[in-house]
Amino acid sequence: MGGIVLILTLVLAATGQETQTSPDSTQIILENSGKPMTLPFRCTEDDIGWAGMSCSEEEPCPVYLEVTAAEAVGSQIFATGNLHSDTVTLYSVLLRSQDSGKTWREAFQRTRGAGLDHIQFADFANGWASGETLFPLPQDPFLLITADGGKTWHKQPIFDDTQPGSIQQFFFSSKNEGSLIIDHGEGSGSERYALYESPNAGGTWNVKQISGRPLKLTHSGESSDNWRVQADRATRAFRIEQRQGERWVPAASFAVNAGACRPARSERKAPEEEKPPASEPLPVTIRRPRR
Repeated sequence: MGGIVLILTLVLAATGQETQTSPDSTQIILENSGKPMTLPFRCTEDDIGWAGMSCSEEEPCPVYLEVTAAEAVGSQIFATGNLHSDTVTLYSVLLRSQDSGKTWREAFQRTRGAGLDHIQFADFANGWASGETLFPLPQDPFLLITADGGKTWHKQPIFDDTQPGSIQQFFFSSKNEGSLIIDHGEGSGSERYALYESPNAGGTWNVKQISGRPLKLTHSGESSDNWRVQADRATRAFRIEQRQGERWVPAASFAVNAGACRPARSERKAPEEEKPPASEPLPVTIRRPRR
């Protein structure tokens, strides 16, 4: 898939703190008018401090949306991705349309420091989206799992403890049986790549093969051959397209630009009886990002 590639990010897992999520955005509905839709994002002081970004009013930090994969189930369309700055992955994103792309909303709350890569449905009820957190290389791979057609999802880690790695491929041949390939990253030597299998819809995983060379599933683990995501330079957007015969027809598009992070700016006014003379400006406090 085309798009902006981002691998550097900071997460709190290394300090033992729980993963944080952004303010709930699953209730916001986006209307598809034929133009790129902008995914709402409100960058907080906490986001800036957590990410270690140096943002100012004069030079705010741009935030971008990346859409990585799309899949359809009946009239529903799902898309995976992330929100990120120039240097840091901020939040994962899982989008859902119940009306063939006319309206969209987020199907699962955003997870700080994580990105979603691939998505697959084995039938009309059971589906999975793969992701990982990053620090500064991929770690703690996980699946988002649904058993009710995408109405609800839950996060299922692949490992019980923190481990480096990302899900390179996954595929479920039925609602229960699945396989995936983990890349544990450089420095893992002869145990860099591992093949795992699950007998219970991704609830638990058993290692079947370990190799120092890349492994590959018979099925790619990508979204359906009838759906794809394309980066459109002209509109600065990601297009979700459906194959119709020999043609690819756009179903929706999302703007790459999702806003910016900047320090909060507030004015502290003195009480009425203590107001400074009109010729003196009121004091202004600018909060700087925490280091």
